[in-house]
Amino acid sequence: MAVEDVHYSIFPVDPGAHLFEVSVWVARPDPAGQRLSLPVWIPGSYLVREFARHLDSVSAQACRRPPKAFHGESAAAQASVAARSTKRPAARASASDDTDTMTVGIRKIDKNTWLCDALPDTGLGLVVRYQVYAWDLSVRAAHLDTTHGFFNGSSVFLCVQGQEHSPCSVDILPPDGEAFAHWKVATTLPRPEMSAGGSRSAKGSADALYQFGRFRAPGYDALIDHPVEMGDFQLAHFDAGGCRHEIVVTGRASVDFERLIRDLKPICETEIAMFDPEHRKAPVQRYLFLVMAVGDGYGGLEHRASTALICSRDDLPWPGMRGTPSGYQTFLGLASHEYFHTWHVKRIKPARFAPYDLDREVCTDLLWVFEGFTSYYDDLTLVRSGAIDEAAYLKLLAQAMQRVASNPGRRLQSVAESSFDAWIKYYRPDENTQNAVSSYYVKGSLVALCLDLLIRERTQSQRSLDDVMRLLWQRYGRGFYDTDTQRIGSGTGKPAGVQGAAGRPRSVATKTAARASHRTMEETASPDTALDVVQKGTTGRGVGEADMPALIQEATGLDLRRQIRAWAYGTEELPLARLLKPMGLIVVTERPEDVRVSLGARTGVRDGELTILTAERDGPAAAAGLSAGDRLVAVDGLRCTEARLKTLLARKAPGETVLVAAFRRDELLMATVALVEAPGTIRLEAQPGAHAMRAAWLGTAQKRGGNKSSVRPSRRTSRAVSGKTRLKAGK
Repeated sequence: MAVEDVHYSIFPVDPGAHLFEVSVWVARPDPAGQRLSLPVWIPGSYLVREFARHLDSVSAQACRRPPKAFHGESAAAQASVAARSTKRPAARASASDDTDTMTVGIRKIDKNTWLCDALPDTGLGLVVRYQVYAWDLSVRAAHLDTTHGFFNGSSVFLCVQGQEHSPCSVDILPPDGEAFAHWKVATTLPRPEMSAGGSRSAKGSADALYQFGRFRAPGYDALIDHPVEMGDFQLAHFDAGGCRHEIVVTGRASVDFERLIRDLKPICETEIAMFDPEHRKAPVQRYLFLVMAVGDGYGGLEHRASTALICSRDDLPWPGMRGTPSGYQTFLGLASHEYFHTWHVKRIKPARFAPYDLDREVCTDLLWVFEGFTSYYDDLTLVRSGAIDEAAYLKLLAQAMQRVASNPGRRLQSVAESSFDAWIKYYRPDENTQNAVSSYYVKGSLVALCLDLLIRERTQSQRSLDDVMRLLWQRYGRGFYDTDTQRIGSGTGKPAGVQGAAGRPRSVATKTAARASHRTMEETASPDTALDVVQKGTTGRGVGEADMPALIQEATGLDLRRQIRAWAYGTEELPLARLLKPMGLIVVTERPEDVRVSLGARTGVRDGELTILTAERDGPAAAAGLSAGDRLVAVDGLRCTEARLKTLLARKAPGETVLVAAFRRDELLMATVALVEAPGTIRLEAQPGAHAMRAAWLGTAQKRGGNKSSVRPSRRTSRAVSGKTRLKAGK
């Protein structure tokens, strides 16, 4: 079988040592010397990860044709040939593949880029081999042991600079040995049609979906956007929106797949229907939930046709489970969140992410829109789909309100600033994070809630934030990838003028083009606000930094610039109580009976000692000179334990003082702390009687899994917006 001009092979050469061996064949290398680089971050996780630190044993050879291991006639033949050859040292394996080879010098020229020496003959191709240490059990990088293998392409596949847009292929191979004979592979990377002697197309056989073998991608951006799981995993599938959805569970877990599908399918259908109420079609033909079940873990990362999730095995539904335990709600919310990203982030995205520059941080003010709005819809979809009831949703919403209310950082940092600084603050938490950082996830979700409720109130429920999401989808998301155009069909693909050059995916471009979009606020902003910035120099198609107010007005008829300035670009308190009242919901703050006062510090046991984890800025503990890291040894002359501190605080009143003895390093400190009233617990109380606005918002009037009215587009009229829907003061 012929290989592409850029072809990769990845082989678990030593699962016990957590080593993948990777080869890349370049048929037409740069005659002046080919450069190859590895991303420093992965889209969706805004922290420089330095994946290149896990690469070693890098070597390069020149040859006139691809190594024979790249020409297997079937998946089994490819796996067998490559496994036998790559068990040997890279240079010897190359020599055995092709007698007409020569060693090529390769050196590292910066932290994530390698440069090969110029080749003496323009007819020569290039093979680069290296090993990747894979021991990061997360959704972000790569992990390999004798039980399974997982990788994101961004942490294992070197990018061939100058050929980022070229079609590429990859052989994904199983480990060598009988112990791994039962392993399968799961990924949404498309497979080519196999020869008569090989396996059939993935479309022709469900079994073929999980065979090792050859896969193709239209370019590097697509190659690294399909995570891969290999091992002896559990499988289930369902259809929704004309798309085959598969669930792969790795790790020891007893899973009730019937229950999981019964809940997850309506969630997917609800999100599909919200974005495409007319056709109710998913943007992809196949979608994959890759679930890693562990003892204790939580996280997810979105991809264009799949998501990688990690969760506690106890959060998955088990046979005989009754009701919907909180852990299972958490898992469903995570799955809902990442599935929503299939539209909102993977296709609707900030202009600064179209294309990504994976060599450096890419800052945007808009994560409050992309992660915050998604965090709003993830739990909202649970109640709209019937996975949870109204009472459970209101409890989740109250918990989000509590988290924001107990975060002093909300007064210091806006969610737009939090978005921009995600790389250096939100993703690098420390003892001061609670004081200085506002979560664009949690507070961003409440900003979305406020916008949704305000739109519904001022338009008498004729418009909502759902209309804004549909406009974003039509304007920016539909047909973002060429493969989506095929899925959607003619007439509903890309608008004229946005086709990628030579059919390329528009989410990849040269570094120069990408960096042209990273203009600083000082270069473009007016003295008033970042909302007045007109984004210039962007490539691809994405939401500009200043586009959201106009988009909301276009979708709803409402000018909400003042509210967006105050809530997203400022630190004004959100008017949640006022906006929830028309929905028949009252915000109640309850004072706990067992804890009446507070030290103004968060404590926990560290290394067996009660320790201050965070001292609230301007709180009584900080005012008394106490700090994060101080170890509490006594309060009012009595040894301090968690239980003792709780008992003491339950017997004190606001305004009273306590004498705290603490160690900072090896020095004893004495501090007199004036106690303050403990913060209350927020609860949402539904008023008796029918509330049509609340039912329309939550979709609770619909049958489980149906939810048609809550996702139907608002009725449009040509008349002007009435006076009741014009911009009002406040909010």
